[in-house]
Amino acid sequence: MRNVIRDWLGWGRAGHGHHREGHAHAHEAQHGQRHGHLHGMVDPTLASTAQGIWAIQWSFVILAVTAALQIVIVLLSGSVALLADTIHNLGDATTALPLWVAFSLARRKPTETFTYGLGRVEDLAGGAVVLTILLSAGVAGYEAMDRLVHPQTITHLGWVAAAGLVGFLGNEAVAVFRIRVGRRIHSAALVADGFHARTDGLTSLAVVAGAAGVWLGFPLADPLIGLLITLTILGIVWQSAWAVVTRMLDGVEPGTVEEIRHAAGHVPGVDGVVEVKARWIGHALHADLTIAVDASLTVAAAAAIAAALQAELRAHLPALAAAQVRFGGRA
Repeated sequence: MRNVIRDWLGWGRAGHGHHREGHAHAHEAQHGQRHGHLHGMVDPTLASTAQGIWAIQWSFVILAVTAALQIVIVLLSGSVALLADTIHNLGDATTALPLWVAFSLARRKPTETFTYGLGRVEDLAGGAVVLTILLSAGVAGYEAMDRLVHPQTITHLGWVAAAGLVGFLGNEAVAVFRIRVGRRIHSAALVADGFHARTDGLTSLAVVAGAAGVWLGFPLADPLIGLLITLTILGIVWQSAWAVVTRMLDGVEPGTVEEIRHAAGHVPGVDGVVEVKARWIGHALHADLTIAVDASLTVAAAAAIAAALQAELRAHLPALAAAQVRFGGRA
């Protein structure tokens, strides 16, 4: 999947193409990151949002097909465990709806009221996804405890195990797809939703393990594994919630500010970086930085340095939507 979605988000200016490409390969070797660029009039926010909508659509299709197959086996086997897993998968499919709405709203142009656009809606959708994961943990924990107190006999174990495996494969495919696309387009909400799909995949594996335990003569294997999966889900809740809350509070990944300073160091005329601020609006990065330059520079020379710095920043940070450059004299 990594090779399916190539670097849509990078861009550069035709007059600087060879310099940007050569520096990108050198920087990739140093930091293990890819810095590509597209020539032409490409709106990076629109392109990445289109990828997000595409990922959500295909995730919904995969999970819907998975749940449909499991429903058939539920009707054949009468397994309550598989029924619960099917409900989880259906719930995971429905989380595509708030993300779909968020990505669609993010494509709208800024207005006089929402001057930065509606990219923040994606963070709200991420919060909704985290709450859904938490709800899944509660359901899994309740089912596990209920089975410890009130054991239930599972029939048609072969069909149940097969359906659990189908559920795991479907959810894991969606999880990998959403997480990789979400990280590529810098969408915390889509990454959180990918982790949610992974929790349901683990729940499906618990169904398989529980069926195997019952077949081996250990009827309590299913609820005990269910409790273990509940703890795993809670761990994913914490991880996803931290990522979403960090975005809501204008937090950036460690190294983003360092990357901005690193890019500024490649621009002739920049004597130093006085201050750097950055934040995400949806999956578009916005930066504000104050640089030190020679106080005797003309306005035209200073403007040329600012333009070169912005181009360098975009070569280093493909998700960068805007960079405000100010001058603060010598460092």
